[in-house]
Amino acid sequence: MLLSVITVAFKNLAGIEKTWQSLAHLAKAQGIKFEWIVVDGGSNDGTAEFLENLHGQYGLHFVSEKDSGIYDAMNKGIDMCCGRYALFLNSGDVFHHDIANVVQQLAALPLTDNAMVIGDALLDFGDGTKLERRAKQGWYIYHSLPASHQAIFFPRDGLLKYPYDLQYKVSSDYALAAKMYKNGYAFKRIKGLVSEFSMGGVSTSNNIELCRDAKNVQRKILGVPGFIAELSYRLRLRTTGKAKALYNKV
Repeated sequence: MLLSVITVAFKNLAGIEKTWQSLAHLAKAQGIKFEWIVVDGGSNDGTAEFLENLHGQYGLHFVSEKDSGIYDAMNKGIDMCCGRYALFLNSGDVFHHDIANVVQQLAALPLTDNAMVIGDALLDFGDGTKLERRAKQGWYIYHSLPASHQAIFFPRDGLLKYPYDLQYKVSSDYALAAKMYKNGYAFKRIKGLVSEFSMGGVSTSNNIELCRDAKNVQRKILGVPGFIAELSYRLRLRTTGKAKALYNKV
């Protein structure tokens, strides 16, 4: 099993259907075995019934039960998956139509390679505007994630060792990647667009809390000096503020 696609959902049947439809792009990759893990927070909108009727398509495994928030649900997904890599594509997020070419590059990596593999993503502002976020060099982790969360293929063994820390309300994805990086999991770049996602998610709509969380990650996990963390905090406030302003115009 090369890849586990983990989808977290809550009362978003339309989003689940959208994500499911995009899995057809991934299924075009010849010789690539993957599974779809869905963790639903006990929705009563027909999500569980929809998933049940898929009869295990795309290696589907799902649960529908209460959880303690998005990162707790992601940890449940980690416990359920068995792929060599895991990618988090939440309800409403979709694979780019070129994902088959990207995962062929992933499959070609040596089995001994234990890096976080990163690609590009499209940010969807909902009005037809889509901006490409290209993956950056690994050292960028000292300021922010070097790629969008939905464009990072995490080694499963690293996720089991360093799961999402629930103390970080909106930046646990950053904290997880930072812990893995500090413990020997490098970043490796592959070419191509992995996914498309809405700018309205938890990590893009709560920019003040996001910046504070990220600053704590930099100080506590990455050991960034205080004055540099403060500069990064101020820069992040500006960039996330601009993104939120653009999204709110939609």
